[in-house]
Amino acid sequence: MGLGDRVSIVLMSDDRVARIPVRECGERLVDVRVGDTLRVDARRWDAPGAFAHLREGVVERLVHAGSLLPDGLGLLLVEGYRPPALQRRYFADYAGELARDNPDWPADRLRDAASRYVSPPEIAPHSAGAAVDLTLVDSDGVELDMGTRMNATPEESGGACYTDAANIGDRAREHRTLLSTALTSAGLVNYGTEWWHWSWGDRYWAFRTDQPAALYGPIEHQQLAPEH
Repeated sequence: MGLGDRVSIVLMSDDRVARIPVRECGERLVDVRVGDTLRVDARRWDAPGAFAHLREGVVERLVHAGSLLPDGLGLLLVEGYRPPALQRRYFADYAGELARDNPDWPADRLRDAASRYVSPPEIAPHSAGAAVDLTLVDSDGVELDMGTRMNATPEESGGACYTDAANIGDRAREHRTLLSTALTSAGLVNYGTEWWHWSWGDRYWAFRTDQPAALYGPIEHQQLAPEH
């Protein structure tokens, strides 16, 4: 799947996204596990519990989105807040893989290609507590067929990780539509290279919704509440 195959998708590395100012509103991160606010998967578990934290406004919108799903279906949160140091590591590791596989690519192409899968650290919605990676589950907590595993790379999936990919089955497409309809109705925006990535209040959200500024910027140091 080449970079030109989804020409309508504005990548996180785009200068138009970076130019969006941040007017930090100071809203706190909350642990969505407290009070069973949302169903949470443990595959991205970390000792401080960062993965299960999100800004309050994002949580409110996710709860609303969940209420819009058909009976018997629910949202499963896999990863929310991601400390900037971890984001920097993820981006560097993936960019390094691409550089090894494509030694003739210039730096700007490597940056764009890497941003299909991992946001540049200075933009990263996850590091602002504004983004969530999630999927759909049934009433028994079993994940629905979404066409690829969560966090499948464009290379691994042949581009099927793109939200509007043509190379997925009808059932998976139906499930992606259900997910997209609920989350879009609640005000979140999707990153089109990753069907599982949704955000609200960050720079990418501001760009996509023509807002003058983002509400949330990266949080470098955050005291996280312990898991209850």
